[in-house]
This record gives sequence, C-alpha cells and structure tokens, in this order.
Amino acid sequence: MFTSVYSSTEIRQTEQQYTARTAADTVPSLMEQAGLAAADIARDRLLTGNRNRILILAGPGNNGGDAFVMARHLRHGWFDVTLVFAGTPGKQPDDARQARQSWIDSGGTVLPDIPAGQIWDVVVDGLFGIASPTLRNLEGRYLELIQRINCMNLPVLALDIPSGLGSDDGCIYGAAMRATLTVTFIGLKPGLLTHHGPDYCGDIILRELVTDTNSLITPGIRALDPAGIRQLLPLPRPASSHKGLSGSTGIIGGDRGMIGAAFLAGTAALKLGAGRVYLGLIADNAPAVHTGQPELMLRPVHELLQLSHINCLVIGPGAGTGPDTMLWLEAALQLPVPVVLDADALNLVACYPALAHQLRNRSAPAIITPHPAEAARLLGTDTATVQNNRVAAATQLAEKFCSYIVLKGAGSICALPLADPGTDGRYFINTSGNPGLATAGTGDVLSGMIGAFLSQGLTARNAMLLAVYLHGAAADQLQKELGGTTGMIASELINPARLLLNRLMHDKNE
Repeated sequence: MFTSVYSSTEIRQTEQQYTARTAADTVPSLMEQAGLAAADIARDRLLTGNRNRILILAGPGNNGGDAFVMARHLRHGWFDVTLVFAGTPGKQPDDARQARQSWIDSGGTVLPDIPAGQIWDVVVDGLFGIASPTLRNLEGRYLELIQRINCMNLPVLALDIPSGLGSDDGCIYGAAMRATLTVTFIGLKPGLLTHHGPDYCGDIILRELVTDTNSLITPGIRALDPAGIRQLLPLPRPASSHKGLSGSTGIIGGDRGMIGAAFLAGTAALKLGAGRVYLGLIADNAPAVHTGQPELMLRPVHELLQLSHINCLVIGPGAGTGPDTMLWLEAALQLPVPVVLDADALNLVACYPALAHQLRNRSAPAIITPHPAEAARLLGTDTATVQNNRVAAATQLAEKFCSYIVLKGAGSICALPLADPGTDGRYFINTSGNPGLATAGTGDVLSGMIGAFLSQGLTARNAMLLAVYLHGAAADQLQKELGGTTGMIASELINPARLLLNRLMHDKNE
C-alpha cells in the first residue's frame, strides 16, 4: 500500500540483482538511466529561461559516474557544463570509469577543482550519494567542496542523496550539501525523510529506473503517503448511525496547571470522530465542565475507569508525574482496552520498572508516542543516540515494551511490535508535517486523534498510522493558510485534520 523505502544495503542488493537479470539484454545500464533521468530533471526544473551554465561535481564512486553521464547528456543539449572530478581515475569502479571516458570522448573536459572567476546558474552534487555513511565525517578536500558550494547561494541538484547526509539515518557526517532538489534513484532512502534529511534534501523526485523493484528486494520500511493512507480510513457511517457506534474515548491527564493538554486531546478525539469523549482530570481543582467544548464529559478519574463502554484510554496529556498519576496509570494498564501513552505517562514508565513490566505484558494493544528525549529516557540512553539512528531507536522501543511506537520528530518513525509483523513492513516514516508542529500541545492533539480512531474500531496499527499522517498533513494545510509556520498553535491543527479526514473519506467513496 505504501511507498517502499530502502536501506543502502537493500539498494545495492537491488542494483546487483537487476544487473545480473539484465546482463544478456540490451537495456541501458542503471548508471546510464540515472544520468539521463537527472539531466532531464535538471533541464525541466532548474535550467529554464536563460539559465544555461551548470557546475557538476563528480565524486570517486558510482555517484560520480551518474554525474558524468548527466554531464554528457546536458552537453549534447547545448548546455554550458563545467565538470569537476573529485577522485582518482585509476580507483573508480568500472562503470564510473567508462562514464568518465565517454564524457571525455564526447569532447568534455575534466577539471581537478572549481575554477575561480566563473559564474554558474545551477550546481549538481554527484560526490557520494549513498556512500556517505561509510566515509564517516568528511574532511579535507571533500569537506571544502561542500562548504564552498553551500556558500554559493545557487540552486543545487543532488544525485540520489545530498553528499554528507547519511542514507540510512539522516545524520550529517562532517558537513552535508544543502540541496534545492534531490533526484533519488530506485527507491526512497530513510535519510531523505527523517532527522536532518528534510532540511537538506529540498524537493525529492523519485526515478525508480528498475521496474517492479519489490520483486527483487522487499524492504522493511515504508513511507506514509496519501495513497496508502486511503486504505486505512474508518468505514463510512450508515444512515442509522448513533454515537455508540463511533465508540468512546477516555482521556486521563490534566494535573494542576496542565489541564489544557487534556482538553486538547479530548477536543481532537471528538472532532476526529469519537462518539463520546470522557476526560478524567487529575487536578484537585479541576472544573466540572469545559465551557469552550461542552461536548466533553468531565469525570473524576476513578469514575472514568469504571465506565464499561470505554473503547480505549489515552493517558498522559498534562498528567504530571505525581503519585496520583502513577496510581491511575497502573490501574489503567490493567484494563483490557487499547491504550495510548504520551508525555508524563512515558516518563513514569521510564522511572518505574513495575510499570514498564506491566506495559510489556498487556494483552490489549498499547501505543506509545515519545519525542526523542522521552525515547532516550525509556531506552536508558541520551537524545543524540536516539536521533542518530531513529529507526533503530523505534525498533528497540517496540521490542522492549511490546508496543506500537511513534517516535516523533522530523519524519516521525512508526514501528510495529514483533507480535504484529505487518503486511507491508514493520517500520514507517511519515512524509507529512513541518516545523510548525514544534510547539506545545501538538503531541496532545496527536494522542487524542489516535484515541479517536481506536474508538472507531481501527486496529492499533491503522489508528497510529492514520493519525500520524493526518496530524502532519493538517500542519501542512495550516502552513498554506498562514503563509508559513511561525506562530502555529496546537489547537489550530484540529479543524484542518477533521477537514482532511472527511475529504479523504469522501473521495474514497465517490
């Protein structure tokens, strides 16, 4: 259902299998196809109007070979091409060496460094591609080249992935090229979509080159995208529908000074389709009604936990970490309904091994939604370690707590527990969202959205994936309306999320 995402190892295996399968055919090599595709994209997207001068950096490996092929096609199209080769000819792979020779035979010139005093309209980064992580921190000549290009203030087209950016993890290895546009080949890579990737890749264009890639390699990671999300939507409501058919969400949180977090989660659950939403507020001075959203039913926590028709529980928004919250969390984990743990509920699990044991051994599904710092506490490590391999961190969390995981951040990672192998992979990277989500309360809105979908009968997997994607898509819609991301607040996300959900459901059934 979802777009495949490939590790660097899987990409290399796919290339090897494709080359072996087509060895007896007359089809162009993958390098020839990639270079031609990149040349076409550069011409159509960047070399428009009077822009004709292009600087191409070719590295020592196959990414550099793609750059040589691209340069040859652009030169044949009468573009003014300057090509700088940052490698040693005798050490190139065979295909890349042949591409370099074809460029020279066609009349092209190879320069050892960026010439001074020239002006270009566009730069092409063909230095390293997916080889960057094996180089660790770039230094010397390569570091200097990247820094010089980043200071030119020109449009940059990266081949496969910006050089210096980790293909598998989105880490920056010393420095990374800041691309305006990235054309990536065969399949998407995790590093394009998460951690620093979204800041360095610009727009991403995929050219698969290989037909039916999944027949060669079945990747373990998928990208959440609109086509796949449409398969997860709740069923349309029948004309005879009543509130009980849409389920009841219970939310436990809202300690003193943080009641707004519970209100945000509750409002999100209501507006994303839960039939009834109950708030169990922890604060001693909790109000009896939320006048701004009177549809929310406020109850003491012990009364909420006794309601037999609750379909799921969301625990943690504004809950605090006091003894009362710990007791309510312990009681909630004993109930045979799906739970969503966020914020302070996660901090309590990280602090108390008994709660962690209880979470691991539940029979009903659990979804936990940590940001990187919370994930670090749960794993007993630090935030940098989590961020430096987000997929691995999400995997460890899923295994440690036998839970569904949303590791929030740029390119949120969703991971399934071992008990749910999934039909299309166990890991998902979200492609929606923007920096406007980095503000207080957006996580509370997400947890309420997940609760709404659980209450409507979606599986834990589908509720998690649908909510994560819609949460980001609502931020993208709001960015368009506001003209930017500055000042975006959590409560503003809820109505766009509801609108997008209804549009998806309506379009699906037309």
